[in-house]
Amino acid sequence: MRDRIILAAAGVLATLALGASGNVPLTQDSMTFFLTSRGPGDGANLGGLEGADAHCAALAVEAGADAGLTWRAYLSTTGDGGVNARDRIGSGPWHNANGVLVAENVAHLHSDDNDLSKENSISESGDVISGRGDDVNRHDIITGSTMDGMAAMGDGDSTCSNWMSNSSDGSALVGHHDRIGGGDNPTSWNSAHGSRGCGQSDLRGTGGDGLFYCFATR
Repeated sequence: MRDRIILAAAGVLATLALGASGNVPLTQDSMTFFLTSRGPGDGANLGGLEGADAHCAALAVEAGADAGLTWRAYLSTTGDGGVNARDRIGSGPWHNANGVLVAENVAHLHSDDNDLSKENSISESGDVISGRGDDVNRHDIITGSTMDGMAAMGDGDSTCSNWMSNSSDGSALVGHHDRIGGGDNPTSWNSAHGSRGCGQSDLRGTGGDGLFYCFATR
């Protein structure tokens, strides 16, 4: 019995040491990607990209992430000075709160081979976000982006006035974190269809809650 206890303790210490070396991320300390557990609460009015980035950073710190990381929301903007979501999130790789590698780099992230899913696109605290088929569907994730991570070109609103509007008149492109549902691209994590509007009730009405993806740029 004593030998078994010693061996078990040695195994735990070895696992902890491996995690500390950075080879196998084990906690939020090494998290570089998450899906927000909650939005600011004003629909798609996030205070622009700056407000969205600040929300990512606040949730990350709250969850115990590495304080030295810089966080960016995966959101595009349009018009003069428009920004592509893929251009603002760094170069990767990205791990979730459970240490799972979801993408090696930007190209991998926007390929069919990424590991984004309901099980892997978890919150900053490691919680699975409910999706289609659950009691409350929150699978519509706002991005304002095309499937390749670019700002959408066209006359219609795709970013809820660059994340400054909670009006029912606007719209935002959303993806499905659980990779199922309706729309033009139902299995897309970042560009499935447009939202019904930009208010909190509008987003919830089509299966969302104003949630968005956050990436560490290092």
